[in-house]
Amino acid sequence: MTRSARRTRRILRATGAGAAALLALSACSSSGAHSSGTSDASASGAASDKVSGEVTVFAAASLKEGFTTLGKEFEKEHPGTKVTFSFGGSDSLAAGITGGAPADVFASASAKTMKTVTDQGDAVGAPVTFVRNRLEIATLPGNPDRLSSLKDLTRSGLKVVLCAKTVPCGAAAQKALDAGGLKLTPASYEEDVKSALNKVVLKEADAALVYRTDVKAAGGKVEGVEFPESAEAVNDYPIARLKNAKNPAAATAFIALVRSAEGRKALGEAGFLSP
Repeated sequence: MTRSARRTRRILRATGAGAAALLALSACSSSGAHSSGTSDASASGAASDKVSGEVTVFAAASLKEGFTTLGKEFEKEHPGTKVTFSFGGSDSLAAGITGGAPADVFASASAKTMKTVTDQGDAVGAPVTFVRNRLEIATLPGNPDRLSSLKDLTRSGLKVVLCAKTVPCGAAAQKALDAGGLKLTPASYEEDVKSALNKVVLKEADAALVYRTDVKAAGGKVEGVEFPESAEAVNDYPIARLKNAKNPAAATAFIALVRSAEGRKALGEAGFLSP
């Protein structure tokens, strides 16, 4: 091989190596740009999924203490959000929702009242049971009437109040009475469990059939008496996002909090049972 040919071969080898280096550099640059683009896209997606704004929750009156705690926690975890609650009898809340009342989430004290909403197609997906609740007799501190059983509520002269029969706590009370083969004519039927409890707190009634969670929330204002028939009248509490939710992202996030370990703990501390 001549000197000229050897020089030409060295030049070609150097050119090939340079081209390979350029290709490798180009590939690295391209890969870096792609990774950056993916990262930016992920960040953009995360930003677009950020929960903000107001979320309106319609919830059974018995959930007031537990949900108020979770509402504050939700606002803390999601700066820029505000949780607005409407607590009341589940039947009234369901009627409001089917009538067009603006709400994002519905948490009912019974499957029956939730069904009112789902039957009208006002819920997204199947409602999920997140807690359960059972009844107790609420009486004055110290239990001055010495109440020890459900049958004691049928005593002559004893002033007892119940929730309205259309309200979940009223329906549960009737189930418990039926289980015990008892008949009771109350002094009044109240619109929700808080109203029934308040009659005792204000000493306008001697006793009321309410949820154990409400007895606990009242602290020393009332005393609770357990009775075995309550096991026949345990209420499941379902929750669902509503079809016309103005803030579906926040609604979904709130439901996730309610169903989380943190939510179960807060509701358990309020006296609710696991589903």
